[in-house]
Amino acid sequence: MFSKRTLLVFLLDLLAIILAYVLAFLLRFESHLDLELVRLHDTLPIVVVVQALTFAFSRQYRSMWRYASLPDAIEIARTVTIAAFGSMLGLVLLNEFEHFSRSIFVLDWGILLSLIGSSRLFWRVYREKVLIPKLNKKSGPRTLIVGAGEAGNQLLREIRTSPIPCYEVVGLVDDDPTKLGLRLNGVPVLGDTRDLTRLAEAHAIEKVIIAIPSASGKAVRDIMRRCEMAQVRFKIVPGLAQIITGKVEVSQIKDVEIDDLLRREPVSLDDAAIRQYLTGKRVLVTGAGGSIGSELCRQIVRFTPAKLILFDHAETPLYQIELELAKRWQEIPIIPVIGDMTSRPILSWLFEEFRPDVVVHAAAYKHVPMMEYNPVEAVLNNVRGTMLLADMAHLHKVKNFVMVSTDKAVNPTNVMGATKRAAESYVQSLALQSVTKFTTVRFGNVLGSNGSVVPMFKEQIRTGGPVTVTDPEVTRYFMTIPEASQLVLQAGCLGVGGDIFVLDMGEPVLVLELAEHLIRLSGLVPYDDIAITFSGLRPGEKLYEELLMDGEGIRKTVHEKIMVLAPVHIDRRGLVNNLELLFTAAKRHDIGEMISALRLIVPEYTPAFHFHDDAPVSFQRMRPDLFPDQPAA
Repeated sequence: MFSKRTLLVFLLDLLAIILAYVLAFLLRFESHLDLELVRLHDTLPIVVVVQALTFAFSRQYRSMWRYASLPDAIEIARTVTIAAFGSMLGLVLLNEFEHFSRSIFVLDWGILLSLIGSSRLFWRVYREKVLIPKLNKKSGPRTLIVGAGEAGNQLLREIRTSPIPCYEVVGLVDDDPTKLGLRLNGVPVLGDTRDLTRLAEAHAIEKVIIAIPSASGKAVRDIMRRCEMAQVRFKIVPGLAQIITGKVEVSQIKDVEIDDLLRREPVSLDDAAIRQYLTGKRVLVTGAGGSIGSELCRQIVRFTPAKLILFDHAETPLYQIELELAKRWQEIPIIPVIGDMTSRPILSWLFEEFRPDVVVHAAAYKHVPMMEYNPVEAVLNNVRGTMLLADMAHLHKVKNFVMVSTDKAVNPTNVMGATKRAAESYVQSLALQSVTKFTTVRFGNVLGSNGSVVPMFKEQIRTGGPVTVTDPEVTRYFMTIPEASQLVLQAGCLGVGGDIFVLDMGEPVLVLELAEHLIRLSGLVPYDDIAITFSGLRPGEKLYEELLMDGEGIRKTVHEKIMVLAPVHIDRRGLVNNLELLFTAAKRHDIGEMISALRLIVPEYTPAFHFHDDAPVSFQRMRPDLFPDQPAA
């Protein structure tokens, strides 16, 4: 059914149909029209009925003409063409076409197309140039848009057509020199990003909107710094990854966030390859309640596994992810299992009960200073737990086993990194004699994960500071949780077994700059409103993280963001013997002996500790291997 507004448009189109046909006759028979009046009188009703029905059943009345664009113009041309041919066919069927001038239909088509197109264009121009300006008696803040591309054009159209005054766009800024001096929708390109500070002052700019979804994090940081120099507020359109996934649209302007400053290219996945080893399979995820584990679960259910088993020892996080997934994916059996990964009976029951085809191993103790205080638990959970899990996967002939590792396993200076490297070695050695395809994926820090630096900085800013940075020179690699999880799944279908894959982490980020940016994004001034203090590196921490060890060559894979390390020979018998020494010492809580065994397994492990003064008493009591004169707890 037509609405009142649509019915009015249809009636105007009906008038245009009549007018176009009459004008076609006038133009064709201007000197002999009186001789053709009878033919006009006889054929007009047929033409009007056929063309009106064609218009009524077309899609053009479903368009929002305030946003008319090229596809709408094509739809008008299509409808008018069908209407012209339809009316010609109608005259043929009713024997009215004999001795009829064929040029009438060419003229009718051209005139009708012009009338219908002009009416749509007139309405849009009237709305944008007359109606909206009358409604918007007050203009919004004077604004510059950075980016004169497709996103900038779309954003400008949205601003122009909005009935609510939000921004008064004064000009555009773009680094493409060929656009300088040109106009986009009537708005001039005033300069490039290097001119931002000058342009902001010259044009009394109050806000800047960054409309370059594909801009790198470095480009966003540079633009933000220039905005701060000009003392203007800034906003940003979503990143390309968010737009591609359909989470947001270009027109959804938002405040700049830390993800924008570290913006990474969206991940391109080979869905077919991932689907091949996940769809219809029973999948077990360990550490399912953690930051990475829970996101892995969210990604895995997209590929419709036959069953998803969530395994974790933490009740509340496990409950939350199970509730979230079960609500959205009701057709997939999602089974939460609470258990200790270091318990062989629990793991044996788990594999016998659910017979997983794929295991994604994300369970681990990961906090570096915490594991320096608790090295026994790090060894038992990260090394022995992984060994038991891998053995169980081998015993039950699991098809794929994917282990999540860390860049801290490279030339480790801490217990956590050393235990992860020991776990990598065991998985690699087992792969040589197993039908299970064992794969390890190594990457750096993820933004927003539990206990990571960004949430900690945000909380410190919220409470008034100070923001604590360990060292002014410390750098880290960062990626987003979804990106890391997607690449882990992609790596799971690459390689032949025993491979260690390294994810492209981009450029390392100075943590001090990260803290300063977060303070500015909160509307505050670093060192004035919020202090930044330096606490010194914590036990086991490095200034710089690495992704490769000496002797680990690196090769490209079919995926541009995943590299594979050259295989390293591992003496499995010697490794297993050293692991037995490690676990025996751990069970006796003999930390000195345990660290010695760990260094036999991971020769590149070099413990490093940084304290301004004496180590805390609690640390000395928990690490008697370092302080032999201090009685153990």
